Amino acid sequence: MALSFYPELVEAIPENYQGVEVCEVIDLWLKDHPEAAQECRTILKNWLISTRKKNASDIDFGGPGCSERIWFRVYGTKKIIEDLGSFSFLESSAIILSWLTPAQVHTLFKERSVDFSLAFKVEEGSARFRGSCYFDNGHLGVNFRRINDKLYTMEGLGIPQAISQRLNLRYEKQGLVLVTGITGSGKSTTLDAVIDMNNRDNAAHIVIIGHPIEYVHKSKQSLVRHREVGPDVQSFEAGAVEALRQDPDIIVVGEMRDARTIATVLEITDSGHKAFTTLHTSSAIDSIHRIVAEFPPEEQDRIRNRLADVLSVCMSQKLVPTIDGKLVLAKEILSVDPSVQAAIRNKNIGEIYQMMVEGKRTGMCTLEQDLKDLLRKGIITQQNAMNYANNKKRMQQLLSMG
Repeated sequence: MALSFYPELVEAIPENYQGVEVCEVIDLWLKDHPEAAQECRTILKNWLISTRKKNASDIDFGGPGCSERIWFRVYGTKKIIEDLGSFSFLESSAIILSWLTPAQVHTLFKERSVDFSLAFKVEEGSARFRGSCYFDNGHLGVNFRRINDKLYTMEGLGIPQAISQRLNLRYEKQGLVLVTGITGSGKSTTLDAVIDMNNRDNAAHIVIIGHPIEYVHKSKQSLVRHREVGPDVQSFEAGAVEALRQDPDIIVVGEMRDARTIATVLEITDSGHKAFTTLHTSSAIDSIHRIVAEFPPEEQDRIRNRLADVLSVCMSQKLVPTIDGKLVLAKEILSVDPSVQAAIRNKNIGEIYQMMVEGKRTGMCTLEQDLKDLLRKGIITQQNAMNYANNKKRMQQLLSMG
């Protein structure tokens, strides 16, 4: 299926134009041809609706990498969706640009990438997606991540009561909570569940700083503010600093991407607030190392001591394929107590793994223990338990114990 206006679009682009120059022409051409822009938006909207019907988490298209096809990720597997047809690089670029605002287009052409949120109404209410647009060998490519409509409970995520209480403002008024994992591991879903629990249980003020904003929480018991990096605030760091002047009880920083943001988040929790944030790390121990390593050597002891003082819970997670072809959450949970604090301060980070092994009473577990439990329940295969373990040697030991 080709766009009806494709021949006209091709004619509008000078032969010697490349990369951003081509996209600038397409953007201007769409502004002069509103019917064509509407056709593009309708096609994209239909594709995004299709991700919901097929229960896909992501859609990718555009640029040489996609070979002019539309790709979905369904239960962890990325594949071409044949019935959506093929689209040239120019057509894909037009479809992408048709949904971007002038400010987003400006950022894309200047920075060569832009992250944004996209929402539209559907029969069930509204559909939300997180978009990431970028250049792929001189052509536009994009990924859209579908934002779940469903909010999970702590019980639904398998989080022990001892841990859910530490995540709840009712029981613990301050401290830093980390949710970590690789891209696509469900961090946002878990964080939204934690926010919703606090929103339902506490008369408080929750400030969420996201890039972009994904799930939009309606105020329940709590007043919930959403501030998107770009449209509402300059950066995660700026949003966190500004939040301190907005009478917050909980501050949610979508991601700690650099040393300045990390330092600001530590300052937030030092000042007596509860903070939630995410990191792209695969284990609790890696998370501690990553935070400290973001700073120059002469500052690392100070950061290590501050982290020991404020860190409350670190939950690292992965989505593991199940026997029935779906995905299940596997997690590692560190609940910080005086022993863990001492290990962090004294650079004995390696001791923390054994503390998690022995910490079931307080809700702790290692990823390997949780994978073993999923295997015991018949949810995942032994091969996937081994494949997704961080500590392969320890996983092998657990499997040999039966």
